[in-house]
Order: sequence, then C-alpha cells, then structure tokens
Amino acid sequence: MAGNSQRRNRRTSNKKGAQVGSGGKRRRGLEGKGPTPPASARKGHVKNRVANAKAKHAARRPVARRGGKGTSEMVVGRNPVFEALRDGVPASTLYVQQFIDNDERVREALQLATGRGNINIMEAPRPELDRMTNGLNHQGLVLQVPPYEYAHPEDLAAAAFDDGEDPLIVALDGVTDPRNLGAVVRSVSAFGGHGVVVPERRAAGMTAGAWKTSAGTAARTPVARATNLTRALEAYQKAGLTVVGLSADGDTEVGALEALGGPLVIVVGSEGKGLSRLVGETCDVLVRIPMPGGAESLNAGVAAGVVLYEAAKRRA
Repeated sequence: MAGNSQRRNRRTSNKKGAQVGSGGKRRRGLEGKGPTPPASARKGHVKNRVANAKAKHAARRPVARRGGKGTSEMVVGRNPVFEALRDGVPASTLYVQQFIDNDERVREALQLATGRGNINIMEAPRPELDRMTNGLNHQGLVLQVPPYEYAHPEDLAAAAFDDGEDPLIVALDGVTDPRNLGAVVRSVSAFGGHGVVVPERRAAGMTAGAWKTSAGTAARTPVARATNLTRALEAYQKAGLTVVGLSADGDTEVGALEALGGPLVIVVGSEGKGLSRLVGETCDVLVRIPMPGGAESLNAGVAAGVVLYEAAKRRA
C-alpha cells in the first residue's frame, strides 16, 4: 500500500508548482489561423527568397529602358570631316593639326564646327593625330563622333500608342551596310514611321556613314537595338502588331495586304540572302514586291521605301 501511495504522489506532484490559469491563451491557440499562405510568402521558403530577389532586381531596373550605346568613331580627312559637319553628323570634338595649311576646306570645317556651338575645337601635333587615327591619312582634321544612344525596341511601339497612333516600324535582319540603315531611317521619317530596329550583332549600326545617308532624319527618327531580333518581333506580336516579312517567295503581293493599315512591323532582310530562317518563321505573313523589270532583289532602303509608301497610303 505504501508503494501505491508513493506512485500516486509522483503522478499528481508538480515540480513547477501549482498552475494558475492560462488566461485564455489555450483557447486562442485553438482558434484557426486562416488559409496557409503561398510558398512565395512564407519566410525562409526557397520560393520566398526567389520572389524577394526578383523584387529587388525590378526595383534596381530603370523604368525607361534603353538599347545601350554604340562606340565612338573618328572621321578623318578634310573632305569627310567637312561633309560630316555639313550633313549634321553629331560630333563632340574637332581636332586640328598644329600649323596646318589653312585651305578652303579647313576654313569651312572650322566655321561649321564653330557655328554648332557644342563642338570642342582642339589643336594637336601631327604625331598625336597619327596615334589617334592609327596612321590614317587624316590631312590634319579629325572629327570625334560620340556613341549613339539606342532606344529599346518596346519604346518605339509604346511612343506610337501614347500618341494615339498605330505603330509603323521597320526591322532590319542581317543588313550590314550603314548606308542602307541610313536610307531606311530616311524612308521611315518620310512616310511617318516610328523607328527602326536593328540586331545588336552582325548588323549595321548608327555610324557617321548612316547619319550622313539619313540626311539629318536620324535626329528625329529613333533607332532601337535588339539583343535578339526574333524575341523582339514576338514581343511586338504580343503587343498587337502584325509582323510582315519581305520575301521574293512571299504568297501575297504587298499592295494586296490589308494589314498595312494597322499596327505594323516591316521586316527587311539583306540583299541576296533575304530573311534568316528563324525571323522568316516568326513573321505573321511574307509578302513580295512585284518587279516586272526582272530584277532579282532590291536593297534594303528601296524595299523598305516601297512598303512604307503603301502603308502610308492606307493610313492617309
């Protein structure tokens, strides 16, 4: 009996002392806490860490995205420098050789640079100009062209929609001649387009040559640079634009295409090779330009001009 009494005492004893009441804590602990939050909202979960990292990245990214900058360029020689200044090519500095023969071209170049008001004019010894130009025949005049600041492809369509207009954009696929790019920029400006898209690699950029061919229109017609042209075209399609590729094997003649009157991207390939396979497959429709004269192809500037003219007629 003594043993049983000791066991009961051990079961009923409380080394921590008598408990007073829980104050309702137990009852509140039994209450429901609502539905389980998603994994991305649970602290410590791997999906929560991923979501936080994405949010921080988005906060660091600027709202107005750009397509990056090109590289600076040197225009050398008396006639090229004069023509670049005359045609409005952007420039930051005009380097003039010390003790240069002051002929008519030199005087005209200096007058144009001075008249701009935002071009630095610096004298430099001939060895310094030789070093800057890697030994090219600079004839005592070197013009520094600053890097071109490209737009982002989405900027072009967004700007058109903001103005209440249907976007009209030209994309170039594999066009490597800067003069063709300049000619396309000029045509886009002439027919009320909203810009030009070029790939980041293996394509012509906005060099001094492209500026000259654009005849000053590059100052008001943006050029965007795409890291991947196919993805840029797909993004345009998601935004409601029709992507039309020019191809000699197109099923539709350009004049019969009803889509020319709406939001549009015209894709022009290189002369000879045409559109690349992936870009051609991405296009909503392939059209051809009828050429009764028998020419096999047109250069990018002429081809873009023909289609832009047809589109401008539909929008008038």
